[in-house]
Amino acid sequence: MASQRLYFIDALRAFAILMMLQGHFVSGLLDTSTLDINNPVYRIWLYFRGITAPVFFTITGWVFMFLLQKNSVVGWHNPRLRKGLKRAIELILWGYALRLSLPYFLSTGRITKPFLRPDVLQIIGCGLLFSMVLYLLFNTLGKLRPVLFIAFTIGIFITEPLYKDVVFENLPLFVAAYLTKAHGAVFYLLPWLGYVSVGAGIAFLMPNKPEKLYRWAFGFILIGFVFSFYSTALLHSLSTTLSSELLKQVSYNNFLFIHLGDVFMLIGVFMLLEPFVKQSLWQKIGTKTLSLYIVHYVVLYGSFTSIGLYKYYKQSLSWEVAVPGAILFVVGITAVVLLYPTTLKPMSTRLRRDLGLRIKRLL
Repeated sequence: MASQRLYFIDALRAFAILMMLQGHFVSGLLDTSTLDINNPVYRIWLYFRGITAPVFFTITGWVFMFLLQKNSVVGWHNPRLRKGLKRAIELILWGYALRLSLPYFLSTGRITKPFLRPDVLQIIGCGLLFSMVLYLLFNTLGKLRPVLFIAFTIGIFITEPLYKDVVFENLPLFVAAYLTKAHGAVFYLLPWLGYVSVGAGIAFLMPNKPEKLYRWAFGFILIGFVFSFYSTALLHSLSTTLSSELLKQVSYNNFLFIHLGDVFMLIGVFMLLEPFVKQSLWQKIGTKTLSLYIVHYVVLYGSFTSIGLYKYYKQSLSWEVAVPGAILFVVGITAVVLLYPTTLKPMSTRLRRDLGLRIKRLL
């Protein structure tokens, strides 16, 4: 049987993680006073930076549900559930570990407030848990499953004005910070779980890789185009027809549906590119997203040691330095991650062994 691996998703993940790496570098180190923030090139960069997270969350739901569906065992006994639970816990723990400042903790015995706020890894981990729960709840509903997943997404997106500023005062910060943006976290469960849910719904609609992928590609591009360019007008029209203040608020700040359209169009484009990215460098990068994220976070933000590029160059670089710097940063981090298993790790092992032998001879 031919492999059912969705190579275009690996390539899409590669695109998203590389965009995230350069985005974190530029946004963290670029001095925006050195450029015109209304410059169209900068605005385009800023826009594309904003769609990387929706891509990751959508793929999270899609890939995990795709793997669950590939296994013939259904319900609690599906071995993918145990693997998914393990992966979710790993992501959540890594998310906290990367935010831990050891010098501050060891000197004061306390943790910083940013440590309590979830980041993308924690929300992706929660997205896996969310997918598992929905899988178990809806598994017996047959063809209704994708409808329910997509309905979850629409409900989460449309009600965003109702919950975005809710602080949940009766909950500890550790929990409340997960729910909405009111506590200053960059990522949170609502509305980001909406992208996870729609990704899971896609997995049910397309559980196996179709032979004529280009038909799905054009379908995704068409639907994405409609969401990106016409959803605002549609929401505004519905708000007028239904006299809905909620829909009007959504139409005035319609970033969720617009970015969903962007994600769909990107999926379609990478489906068309699959013959060119299959078994390529792009595909390899897409399988190393967690490693790339961890290494870039340590180098850029100084995880554990609090010594990183951000400490010394925070918003201080001109664009002439930041742009080539971002390119070198992305290439360097990617090279380290890809070369480590085959080249750097054996080399470090040999160096340690040789150093150990020399020490023994001296003694």
